[in-house]
Amino acid sequence: MKKCLFAGTFDPPTLGHKDVVMKCLELFDEVLVAILINPNKKPLFSVEERLSMLKKVFESYPNVRVLSYDGLTVDLLRREGVRFYVRGIRNGTDYDYEAQLNYINVDMYREMITVFLPTRQEFLHISSGLVKDALRFNKDVDRYIPEEIRGDLKKYLQEKKRDV
Repeated sequence: MKKCLFAGTFDPPTLGHKDVVMKCLELFDEVLVAILINPNKKPLFSVEERLSMLKKVFESYPNVRVLSYDGLTVDLLRREGVRFYVRGIRNGTDYDYEAQLNYINVDMYREMITVFLPTRQEFLHISSGLVKDALRFNKDVDRYIPEEIRGDLKKYLQEKKRDV
């Protein structure tokens, strides 16, 4: 069985993320979608909220498994017995950054193979960071996020506003 790992912050999950996973499903028997907990980032949504959103987006795909992980990607790949690490790319800047990470990761886990998958052209301008910025200013982001989580995203934001 060929498995791959697609990891990221997913804060929040976007149509670009979903597009990459859908491409993975055409290439692999199982896709692990992992929220990597990065202590250097300050996410808008909690790990639990992001897990919930991703599970909802992919609930009708039994060969997609969603999880979170606090550690290095190479350690998660080893733990899960996965060699293929998928990276979604939008442009040359993404590629340069991901290629640099690839060389470090391969030094730590020689068996891994990084697969670069470009997103569809209509999603090139979408990033979680830009979506978060729009959300902070109460802008509509429905065009950028999967339909399955639009209501959840709004609910989480309302709860955060009440907590402030």
